Amino acid sequence: MDALDAATLLNRREYGSEVTAAESRLFRDNGLVVVFGASDGLIEFRGAIDDELGAYGGTAVPLTDSGLLVECDCECPHYRKAKDRAVHLRAIWDDGSGWSWKYQAPFPHVQFDILEDGEPYCRGIVFKLADVASAGEAGTAETTEIGSVHEHATAEGGDAQ
Repeated sequence: MDALDAATLLNRREYGSEVTAAESRLFRDNGLVVVFGASDGLIEFRGAIDDELGAYGGTAVPLTDSGLLVECDCECPHYRKAKDRAVHLRAIWDDGSGWSWKYQAPFPHVQFDILEDGEPYCRGIVFKLADVASAGEAGTAETTEIGSVHEHATAEGGDAQ
């Protein structure tokens, strides 16, 4: 299973029924991470990362190819090195586009839609955790949108629609 297969499977699910436990294990076993929003202040991760973070109003989440970079108060050389290598996944809350949650990532990913009562709620993403390491190298991210299923390159930091 790849990111496109996973996003196709998840596309148009209803809020509250995004990912089953069995699917989460399948995604984990294939090195895939599923990202979606919950409520007005949470970012959910399933698969190779299984976590939930506060994201009220939107946030930037530091990632490495081994997962979430956990903040450390020690500022030891190991943490500073990991922090310097981290890339940021942006969680965007209610930007006026009709989606409560959207995500931008500087690495290849596939977008899928979550609905609430049949209406747009969240435009989630699926990516291969190993691809996070390549984010700084090319400066572009391949984004595939489910629905129209097309690919395009976006400049690092640009809108990944």
